[in-house]
Amino acid sequence: MGRVNDRNDRNDTVSRRAVFGVGLGAAAAVAASGGMAAATRLPDVPETGRARQARRATPGLWLRWWGNNSWEIKTRAADGTVKTVLIDPWLTRFHTGTYSKQGADPKTRVTVDTALLDRMIDSGELRADHILVTHGHYDHLPDVPYLAERTGATVVGTETHVNLMLAMGAPKDQLSIAVGGEYLSFDGYAIRVLRSLHSASAPRGKVAFAGTRPAVPPSPPEYIRDLVEGGTLAYEVITESGASVLNFGGSNYIEAELAGLRPDVVLLPAGGGMVPDYVGRLLRALGHPPYVVPTHWDDFDEPLFEPAKDWGGLQPLRDAVTSASPDSRFQVIDHLETLRT
Repeated sequence: MGRVNDRNDRNDTVSRRAVFGVGLGAAAAVAASGGMAAATRLPDVPETGRARQARRATPGLWLRWWGNNSWEIKTRAADGTVKTVLIDPWLTRFHTGTYSKQGADPKTRVTVDTALLDRMIDSGELRADHILVTHGHYDHLPDVPYLAERTGATVVGTETHVNLMLAMGAPKDQLSIAVGGEYLSFDGYAIRVLRSLHSASAPRGKVAFAGTRPAVPPSPPEYIRDLVEGGTLAYEVITESGASVLNFGGSNYIEAELAGLRPDVVLLPAGGGMVPDYVGRLLRALGHPPYVVPTHWDDFDEPLFEPAKDWGGLQPLRDAVTSASPDSRFQVIDHLETLRT
């Protein structure tokens, strides 16, 4: 896989949402100061309604959106240290044409903007204790091997995801294979791994770039068609205070896997048009969560350091949530913004 440093000019135009000032700010500075930087607070759920009667979100989660399904989740351990979990961190955002009329070219080359990632890591703005991979597609996986190498984070994914990352140079001893069903405890947080499904598209309802890479690592992925889905996982991250966030990397799910889960925040992808009652079944299964935050709704051919541009799925998702779970708050955040519960 080639790595290119072709975005040096991007950081010259980040005045609106400067990387080193948005959200939590540099993790190193946060840890040193012993306090969390200011962030937008999720508003209270109304006093009446099913979601409010069931529970309210408890303090302890800071969520920052890096576009697409890239999320940074921060919490504080009992000793005061800040812990960071990343989900599908893909900041390179090389051009693919995915949301254009023509769609993505399968022979688009896979690249990693190491200069951008280095600047963010070296500044302390980007760090990770865990990186969670929902599936192996080109808009989720490419930056993970390099981020793992630079941050020392433990990476969780399926056997296919792990083999793809090994082929891309990820440190072998940092990769952890999951199949769904794992419930793992760490210092300051726990991670629940759920079996899930990728969204389907086209007239026959197929998964784009389907397939697996079991047994041994493949050749290094050269084109986006080489980064196959490889099984899809969902993740719930739970803090010591009991606050939790549930993320889906594709607009589909296994309803039975959700039984008994009551997350405070659901990161819900736009789309799901081929899934019957996509939003309603999900929110009912989760007991009408207090907060629904949309994810995977921006056109990722557009710059990360500018306001997100909707590919067309945001309003239909909002309407579906309002109809299916009116007491849940639909909370939209923009690129690099941070919310806390």
